[in-house]
Parts: sequence; C-alpha cells; structure tokens
Amino acid sequence: MGFLIDLVCTKTDKAYSKDQLWNLSPEAEAPLFARYDLDAAAKAMRREKLAERVPTMWRYAEVLPIENEQFQVSLGEGFTPLLQATSLGRKIGVPKLYIKDEGLNPTGSFKARGMSAAISRAAELGAQAIAIPSAGNAGGATAAYAARAGLPAHIFMPKDVPQANYIECKVLGAHVELIDGLISDCGKIVASRKEAEGWFDISTLKEPYRVEGKKTMGYE
Repeated sequence: MGFLIDLVCTKTDKAYSKDQLWNLSPEAEAPLFARYDLDAAAKAMRREKLAERVPTMWRYAEVLPIENEQFQVSLGEGFTPLLQATSLGRKIGVPKLYIKDEGLNPTGSFKARGMSAAISRAAELGAQAIAIPSAGNAGGATAAYAARAGLPAHIFMPKDVPQANYIECKVLGAHVELIDGLISDCGKIVASRKEAEGWFDISTLKEPYRVEGKKTMGYE
C-alpha cells in the first residue's frame, strides 16, 4: 500500500527502522520524519486517477505511513472544502483568498488527520494503548481514533480544561485524568509512566506519524 522506507532523525540524518514504534530519535532526542520511495509512489499515484479514489486523506495512501490497508483507522477525515472568503479578501487586498474549512473533519479540527495516521501506524506495529497530554482538540481526536482502532486511550488534561473537551474525551471512551497543573505537567506524567504502562506516547512532536496526516492538507 505505502512506500515508507524508514524514519530519519531531523538533527543527525540517521535512519531508523520503519518496523518499530519510535518516539524521538534515541541519540539526539529529536523528531523523526518519514522517508518514502517517491519514485515508486509517483508511478502508483497518477494525477488523473486520484479523483477516482476515496474522498478522504487516504487517497494519498502511497505516501502515508501504513503498509497494510487493513490497519487504516479512518472516520472519513480530510478532503475538506476550500471556501472563498470574498469579503475578507477584499478587506485585506487579496481578491483570491480561500480558507480551508478543517472544522468539517470528524472531530472538528485538523487534528483528526494526524491522529488517523498516527493511530493507524501504532495499531499496525502492535501498540497496546495510546497516551497523550491535551488541553483541547488533540484529546478528542485521540479518543475518537483510539476507539475506532479498539485501543485504550489515556488522556491527561489540566483541571481547568474546557468542559466540552473533557466531556468529548469521556464520551468517546478515553481514560481521562485531570491534573492540577499546566499542559507541560500533563506531558511529564505521560513521559514518566509510558514505559511502565505500555503506552505509545503520541504527544506533539514526540512521534513521527501525526505530521504525515497533517501534510495532506497541502496535497489537497
């Protein structure tokens, strides 16, 4: 399905196996980015044929990080409309101003794209549970896509998080802990407990896969 080659450290350029779940690169503690066989992907992805594919971000499957379609965890994310903002464009002197309405994603924000990609790959590589600190939309997206994948989600939120975000995570079946502190304190809890608890940490910039889903905004 995909043409993922490996994961590359953004600081040292060292390559890491695609067949293992990684967070940061172990030596440099820097984010890892996916590397694909773009020549092979180009042969498989003909522009004229893309329009015939499913109208979600997964129409770009060749350059997304899962290898077996059966592990695709999707709720129909992506392929959101571009809306012409005529009045705003006129006001700021940009006559052809368009806004991509990511609010139409399944969980109400672009975070759905990243979680679809990350939780798909986590499921494919055998993750047993997902964990994340969140004070907003990432928590809801994590809860939704983890539920879709049949994986437990552990979400740590500051106790002053908006009730709507807290309730969304709970309704979707996540294990939510409210923390007397900041989002950074929630992140420290995930980092300190993930190995003992067997969680895959999908915190922002702490894993290689969420950005792969988000990049599809540019493709569209």
